[in-house]
Amino acid sequence: MGPSINNLMGVILYDNIASFAVASLVLLIVWFMLSNTTKIMPEGAKINKQEEDNETKFRSEEVNDRSQNMSTADQEDRDISICANCGKKGDDNSMNICNKCKQVKYCNAVCKKKHRSKHKKDCEEHTRRLAEERSNELRRVAKLHDEKLFKQPPPSDDCPICFQQLPILHTGWGYYACCGKVICSGCIHAPQYDNQGNEVDNEKCPFCRTPTPYTDEEDVKRFQKRVEAGDPIAMYNVGNYYRDGRLGFPQDMNKALELFHRSGKLGYAASYLNVGYAYHTGRGVENDNNMAKYYFELAAIEGVAMARFNLGGIEENAGN
Repeated sequence: MGPSINNLMGVILYDNIASFAVASLVLLIVWFMLSNTTKIMPEGAKINKQEEDNETKFRSEEVNDRSQNMSTADQEDRDISICANCGKKGDDNSMNICNKCKQVKYCNAVCKKKHRSKHKKDCEEHTRRLAEERSNELRRVAKLHDEKLFKQPPPSDDCPICFQQLPILHTGWGYYACCGKVICSGCIHAPQYDNQGNEVDNEKCPFCRTPTPYTDEEDVKRFQKRVEAGDPIAMYNVGNYYRDGRLGFPQDMNKALELFHRSGKLGYAASYLNVGYAYHTGRGVENDNNMAKYYFELAAIEGVAMARFNLGGIEENAGN
């Protein structure tokens, strides 16, 4: 009698289980081999990376050596010049050069003289072109300078009390050394009141309420303190004291000019006006009208009205 259906099912199930076990064993072996290979790879990769770095470093050094050799060769080629007449090579320092265009070189004066007729046309053309380029550059610079000189001056600061723009003329504002503030004349002369609404004397700073100094010594101390603090207006005023020998200051034009220059660099353009006067009159410096004009222009660009007036006078005297 043949095998029963149950026996056949059992055999098939046994075969499937055996096949699954074999497949699982194979997969386990493969996974184990791959995991070991992964652990070993970093060390091998590290060695390969080091070899690549060494190779790159070697190639880089080789390229640098070649570049240095090429630079040296180029420098030697530049040091060797060729005579424009006979074609001989010579040392760059010992060659004769065209005095007019500075473009061609000759091994000696004889070759220079022989080549003169051939080189004359190119020399004149090169010189003309350079002169034209120089002229265009000068015109461009002059145009930019005129635009800067004649443009609308920057607006003045605002009064710290009423917040109105300060007048351009110095009669419309006052400087207080106690706090270093510039206050408009309206706020300076405006009536002042106490907490009860009663009008009080106007003998205090309108801004910081510091009493007005009654002696020159106290006033000078305040200005010197502001100079030490880097106040350009205080530097301008102390410079005037040194220039004129006022308020106990010795007359020292060198010290005055030093303060005027410091003040101008810090942005107070009226100081440049005084430097321009010094050059115009030769006071403390050698008389130089060109330098006087230069400093007048610095002041005028920043909106100093008197500097612009002086420039107008200079142009008038020059027939412009």
